[in-house]
Amino acid sequence: MNLRAERVGEQMKQEIMDIVNNKVKDPRIGFLTITDVHLTNDLSQAKVYLTVLGSKKEVENTFKGLEKATGFIKSELGSRMRLRTIPELEFEYDESIEYGNKIERLIQDLHNKE
Repeated sequence: MNLRAERVGEQMKQEIMDIVNNKVKDPRIGFLTITDVHLTNDLSQAKVYLTVLGSKKEVENTFKGLEKATGFIKSELGSRMRLRTIPELEFEYDESIEYGNKIERLIQDLHNKE
């Protein structure tokens, strides 16, 4: 990613988090954290990586709610950010936190066995 895409991605991360927490009223959307936003170099597409606190069902419901609210989130981004075009948003589940927790549990188990 180039420098501009990184800066825009960081701003989008903050703005999307604020929009989801304060503007989106869909009850399906649970407690989520946006971990990263990757933009293409031409800023036409954005992958929004997020984690959701809860069960598999709550994760599925959150993604359904976000899919439904994508148009609203894009319009809010358009009013908050000075971009010629707002990128297409694609939400993806970030498994890195779960993976990190798994590794930490394995290390802890090794220490407990000693």
